[in-house]
Amino acid sequence: MIELRTLHKTDEGALVRHLNDSRVTKYLSSRIPSPYTREDAVWWIESASKELGIVKAIHFKGSFCGINGAYTQEFEYSHSAEIGYWLGYDYWNFGIATEALITFSNYIFENTEIKRLFNPVTSLNVGSLRVLEKAGYKLEGVLKAAVFHDGFYVDEHLYAKVHL
Repeated sequence: MIELRTLHKTDEGALVRHLNDSRVTKYLSSRIPSPYTREDAVWWIESASKELGIVKAIHFKGSFCGINGAYTQEFEYSHSAEIGYWLGYDYWNFGIATEALITFSNYIFENTEIKRLFNPVTSLNVGSLRVLEKAGYKLEGVLKAAVFHDGFYVDEHLYAKVHL
């Protein structure tokens, strides 16, 4: 059973630990600082997680284990949000990411004006592709060679879920 909640100061250490694990960050945005410091965690908890979108900590069996976020778009795209998520490595392969994504998606659709959630995922991130499919997201298209990752151009798969 997972719980989604706001981030707390007590999550700092876990954020630093998880976001300094290359297995966790391998396919995440290069916007995430590396190395990830306690100052980065404080900034994320106190400011960015409140200003950049709707962000929830994923809690499993009493422990912080990851993040779900929905980052709203602007102007004529204001009914859409890019969804993102990650889990600490020790929490992989237990269905936590899928359950959290389903719960978070439902929360967004029920509590906001957002009608479309989408996530672009590189073809290399097979685990995340599976999570999206199990959570009911549909593949809308494949953007050929859209991402330059570790010295190679890779395809990006665009998944979305619409709630009208």
